[in-house]
Amino acid sequence: MSLSQHRSASPIPPMPVAADGAALSSNTAVAMNSSAALRNKLTQLLGQLNHIVLDKPQVVKLALVCVLADGHLLLQDLPGMGKTTLAHALANSLGLDFNRVQFTNDMLPADILGMSIYNQASQAFEFRKGPIFTQFLLADEINRSSPKTQSALLEAMEERQVTQNSQTYALPAPFLVIATQNPAQQAGVYPLPESQLDRFLMCLSLGYPSAAAERALLKGEDRRGLLAHLKAIMTTAELNAAQASVRKIFVADVVLDYLQRLVAKSRSSQDYHGLSPRGVLSLQRAAQAHAFVSGHEEVTPEDIQAVFAAVADHRLGQRFVPFNHANGAHQPSIAQRILADVPVMA
Repeated sequence: MSLSQHRSASPIPPMPVAADGAALSSNTAVAMNSSAALRNKLTQLLGQLNHIVLDKPQVVKLALVCVLADGHLLLQDLPGMGKTTLAHALANSLGLDFNRVQFTNDMLPADILGMSIYNQASQAFEFRKGPIFTQFLLADEINRSSPKTQSALLEAMEERQVTQNSQTYALPAPFLVIATQNPAQQAGVYPLPESQLDRFLMCLSLGYPSAAAERALLKGEDRRGLLAHLKAIMTTAELNAAQASVRKIFVADVVLDYLQRLVAKSRSSQDYHGLSPRGVLSLQRAAQAHAFVSGHEEVTPEDIQAVFAAVADHRLGQRFVPFNHANGAHQPSIAQRILADVPVMA
């Protein structure tokens, strides 16, 4: 091959190099390219969600962080704030199998899990799976059902399985529950017990829209109408890959020191129960997911601070933070007070 022919040929991509100039292995290079592609998909997904849920970029980002951390999400707010719309938008954008259950005070656990029905042809009972057998379950107004019905979700949310009549049935993967609940002071609601709250990795609240966002809602197309036009940004395989990448995000010992100081502070008060070991693991996983979405290669203290209130407040007894007013201003939540008291460096 002549020199001119060689120059016209397709160039060979250069070998990726690490920060110190050393060539990376082919496996590492593939992993980096894959991670970059996933992050690009997440950027598109966030853009699509923010087009549906206006003026709430931080809440939308944390909702996606919760999904990537393979956790369940509790949305609490007044009726009509967009909780269900956000859940629908997430399900459509992620391309997951989706079921919605409207919780009422006369519901039974079998309405969610399924039941055994006698088959005359086979002369045997057959288990008919309920709506919980899906990848994405929207438990709408979960606190309008009795504690007995709420408890039907405990095993499914923790162990990703359902046990009925001594038989265990695995749930699809990924399996995600997004539940909405109304304020406890409203009629016909039951407070979620602590064991149920602890199953939710995060608890978020949308709150009232800004004046500009509300004007856009008044002059624009109905947000529920836009849901039908949403396209799936990620496949199930890509979501599984993103969740696996989140678990590999590095957490340095100095960052773990900061995390444990926050946890220790939560356990030092007699006014509320501190974070349990499950809560601590949830905090670390959420921080890893936030780092991944933010483009960080390792967890920073800022990642922990960004997710701490969403992970900790509902576990520490704080309910409906947006409705705690003092002279027209929001009082800081329990988690926010802990963050203010604990320095990043000891």
